[in-house]
Parts: sequence; structure tokens; C-alpha cells
Amino acid sequence: MTRRLPRALVLLVGAIFVCLHLPVAVLVLYSFNASRYAAGWSGVTLEWYRRLLDRPDILRALRLSLEVASLSTVLATLLGTLMALGLARGRFRGSTVTEGGLYLPIVTPEIIVGVAMLILFAALRVPLGMGTIVVAHVAFNIPFVAVVVLARLRGMDRSLEEAALVLGADEATAFRRVTLPLLAPAVLAGALLAFTLSLDDFVITFFVSGPGSTTLPVLVYSMVRRGIEPTINAVSAVLVFVTTLTIVAAERLAARRA
Repeated sequence: MTRRLPRALVLLVGAIFVCLHLPVAVLVLYSFNASRYAAGWSGVTLEWYRRLLDRPDILRALRLSLEVASLSTVLATLLGTLMALGLARGRFRGSTVTEGGLYLPIVTPEIIVGVAMLILFAALRVPLGMGTIVVAHVAFNIPFVAVVVLARLRGMDRSLEEAALVLGADEATAFRRVTLPLLAPAVLAGALLAFTLSLDDFVITFFVSGPGSTTLPVLVYSMVRRGIEPTINAVSAVLVFVTTLTIVAAERLAARRA
């Protein structure tokens, strides 16, 4: 029997959600404002979304952001999944410390990670550009993928894999036909989470990007410094929409049970 929550608790949760999402809702609403200024509302228009197609700098930054997010997601998903498999199935000295260190990059402030990455690339004399952005995004995305996949591995029934081995399958076949399908929802959820984090990242990208490698969040920041124009609202609304869809898909995949 479902217990009904107290009305005060419902109101509190609703107020928290309003505080969290009201600024974003206002931004999306004003992306349809016909006025060039955010001070007042003068009607509904799609003009600012149409003007996005006439801005080559925005389209170029969007394409670079999608390329970086896609490439870093593939690499981070592969490495994060392998790391989770090693921690869940491997038995080696220091595994507990290694797993604890997996959470360190997640809780470390992004500005510290960005500065550390910049110092590392400068020490190695690596020119800043798309390559350094991809490396940085892979580095901070691996722990997120590994945590999601590791949680799924810890909840899996090992007897299914053992049954496949007993019935004659080798380890590679058992992994491909049994383990991987069971891990698929977690792997996809981790990949979508990595894609979202990479697409939205500004702080770390700001430090490791070079001339000609401006991603969309960095471009939006440079545009905001000159003043809030309606095109910025439209770009931000598009980012919010894409990010929301990706997060919802990731949450649904993470909740699935094979």
C-alpha cells in the first residue's frame, strides 16, 4: 500500500524544484521573446533561432563540441568499462585504494582539474587544441562511466557467466553473449552521461582549448561578456534541450534491468 506524503513535504519538494529550474525556464522562455532586450516581453518569435543558422562561429563551435563529445565519449566509455571490469572481477593488492581513488576526480573542483591539465600540457610542450580538449574530457569522464558500470557489475549474478562456462563457452564467448548484454544498459547510461558532461563542460575546456578550438560553452561565455543578446538565449535553450533529453535517456537506461 502506497503511503501518502504529508502536504508540507510535497510543497517543500515543489519549492526546491521551482528554485532549481525557474532560471532555466525563464531563459528558454526569453529565447522566444521578440524584443532584443531582456528587460521586457514584446511578443513571440522564432527569429533568434533562425539567426543561429546565419552565425558561422556558432555553427563551427557547435560542430566542434559535438565532435569532441562524441570522440571523448567513445574513449571514456571503453576505458571506464574496462576499469570497472578490472575492479569488480580482479583481485590485486591495492584494489580498495584504487576504487577509492576513482571517486577523487568526481569530487575535485573543475577549476583545479583545468589548471592541472594546463600545467601538464605545458610541461609536456603539447600545443593546445582539439586533441588536448579530448584528452581532458576523457580523463574526467572515465570515473563517471566506471562508477555506473561498476554498480551494475556488483549487482549482477555471477552464476549466469559460470553456467555459460560450464556449458562449454570460453571466456570470450561468455563475456560477449552473457556479460556484455547484461552490462549494456549501464554502459549506455555511462556513455550518455559522459556525452552530456563533455558537451556542457566549460571550466576545464576553457583552460585546455587553444586558438581555433573554441567549443560552444566557451563561445557562449565570450558572447555573454559583451552583453546578453537574444541569440545567446536561443543557443542556451538548444543546449538545455539536448542535455535534458540525454540525461532522461541515461536515467532510463540506468534503471533498466536486463
